[in-house]
Amino acid sequence: MKRTALSLAVIAGVAVPSALVAGSATGSSHSPGTIPQVASAAGFSTLVTLVQDAGLAGALSAPKPKLTVFAPTNAAFNRVPRSTLNQLAGNEALLQSVLKYHVVRGAVPASKVVTLNGKSVRTLNGKSIRITVRGGNVFLNGNTRVTKTDVKASNGVIHVINRVLLPPS
Repeated sequence: MKRTALSLAVIAGVAVPSALVAGSATGSSHSPGTIPQVASAAGFSTLVTLVQDAGLAGALSAPKPKLTVFAPTNAAFNRVPRSTLNQLAGNEALLQSVLKYHVVRGAVPASKVVTLNGKSVRTLNGKSIRITVRGGNVFLNGNTRVTKTDVKASNGVIHVINRVLLPPS
């Protein structure tokens, strides 16, 4: 967990390379890597470090079930209050719960997400995320905006979000 606290202290925002959206880091027709591999290549270093620290990398790398990850940027993690980060760093079960709140069973492309306006989807931690479409943008729980969609992985899809989702207590 010390590595988590250190990594959270040095985070910086990174954009997703357009080649990853097309399907792979090289832009070729080869299949993309797993969710953690694609997230790592796309610059989501904080998310990847936390997934590893929480012991979830194996589950997010498995070929089945397909998953959808709402992935906060490094900049999103940087906006989380220090007290919350310290609490997560010291409690692996809580960290797992927060990370699983960003994951939905099934590969749900953006074309399907926009049809879920006004509905809630259950996450892997058991709590639900409410989806709203306003002004052509998708929001989760009212104020978390999806900023990039359909980053493909061999075992699912990643949608980039501008905030860290915290499950209701």
